[in-house]
Amino acid sequence: MDIRKPKKGSRAFRPRKRAASQVPRVFWPPVEEKRILGFAGYKVGMTQISFVDDTNSPSKGQEVITAATVIEVPPMFVYGIRAYMSKNKSCDFLVDDDKVIKVLKIKKKKAQKEIDSASAEDIRLLVYALPGKTTIGKKHIEKMEIAVGGKDSSEKLEFAKSLLGKELKASEVFKAGEYVDIIAVTKGKGWQGPVKRFGVSLQRRKATGKKRHVGTLGPFHPGYLMYTAPQAGQTGYHKRTELNKRIFSIDENLDAINPSSGFPQYGFVKNQYILVKGSIPGPSKRMVRLRVSTRGKEVKEPVLKNVFTE
Repeated sequence: MDIRKPKKGSRAFRPRKRAASQVPRVFWPPVEEKRILGFAGYKVGMTQISFVDDTNSPSKGQEVITAATVIEVPPMFVYGIRAYMSKNKSCDFLVDDDKVIKVLKIKKKKAQKEIDSASAEDIRLLVYALPGKTTIGKKHIEKMEIAVGGKDSSEKLEFAKSLLGKELKASEVFKAGEYVDIIAVTKGKGWQGPVKRFGVSLQRRKATGKKRHVGTLGPFHPGYLMYTAPQAGQTGYHKRTELNKRIFSIDENLDAINPSSGFPQYGFVKNQYILVKGSIPGPSKRMVRLRVSTRGKEVKEPVLKNVFTE
């Protein structure tokens, strides 16, 4: 009998080291529609919701209950515009507000430039999140870039200038039923062995007197240890991207979402929030970035029945 057994452990996601920052970098897809392509929020926790299934599953048309994640999305402030030129050059144009410049700790004269849309290859918004408006205890602003859509650089620049110095809300960027990609840093688990890190099978007791070890570290030749061999190391706290997470609702009705004693390890939601189907990476209070779906799907506004909170 021919027994085929695949090798243990994923060889993707190399190197498995700690993320450089909790504000993950995002790859932005080209979009011709004039819109903002992303937002940022903070993971609150999970709940259950009931909705009318509008997919092609056997439960189509029936009321079903599924898990959902709550993401608090306080408003973000647009403090500047960044234009990317050829030869890896960039040009920043900041809002003309001394209070904002002081908060950002940026030299105004150094950063204030006029942007030429003819020589710009791409336009980004410079924004910062306001975690101080939430209950997570984080006070410092978190700066990042968000791309804008448009047919060309001049249209993107004109759209970006209309947003300069304004606060953005998640409801102005996304809508219910839309699919988004979630980029976040996963929950850290520290230094772990190969069984937990790669899913290697446990050895029998007589295999060198140990169980949680790798049976072989590689072939006889080449005469060195290959990087693909499953070994102990850092587990978790990695940047990960999850594609096509459906937005159930974007709401400000705090009484409908907050449990009587608040969310565990988080507290109470105080701002606008997004309900996303399923789970997302990271622990509670972790920043998550939302991006328009790179594998776009049809937008259908879901029919919500109830949100179960205790």
